[in-house]
Amino acid sequence: MTLSDIDRQLLDRCLDNEPQSWEAFIDRFLGLVVHVVNHTATSRGVTLPVAERDDMVAEVFLTLVNNDRAVLRRFRRQSSLATYLTVIARRVIVHQLATAQRNAAQKNRIASEETLISPVEQQIEDRDQLEQLLSRLDPKEADVVRMHHLEGKTYREIGNHLGLPENSVGPMLSRARDKMRQSQPGV
Repeated sequence: MTLSDIDRQLLDRCLDNEPQSWEAFIDRFLGLVVHVVNHTATSRGVTLPVAERDDMVAEVFLTLVNNDRAVLRRFRRQSSLATYLTVIARRVIVHQLATAQRNAAQKNRIASEETLISPVEQQIEDRDQLEQLLSRLDPKEADVVRMHHLEGKTYREIGNHLGLPENSVGPMLSRARDKMRQSQPGV
């Protein structure tokens, strides 16, 4: 399908920043963008509350106007404007959904780490008890626990300081926590 005269005129008016052109553009394509958001979310197994859907629709239109409507200016006019907008909207929504999933996964990971750590942290009443628990660990494991929980160092900083690969710090920290839990009375 080719670009219709109506859409060509509307696009030209928007690119020339004519009064009321953007409102007419939104009126013409709002339903299409809402449909693309709903369809993309549904096809990915995501149920969107109305507020999140509206935010994603707004993000699509924001993408269209960013940088002096650069996305619209790149339209080669070799297809219908609706087809082009469908592709752009889908890309924006897929990116938004992927970002939301990454953020949710990170929050879940942090929450699960806090759940694992909190029983140990709640049971440690003072520094003497902590030192007693640390003395039962391998010296390198004790250093990792100290640096991460007491000094607030990142895995990368700990790895650099101890000469360990960054990806081995997490497992070492996990093993140390397990040993500390097992050495607690009543655990």
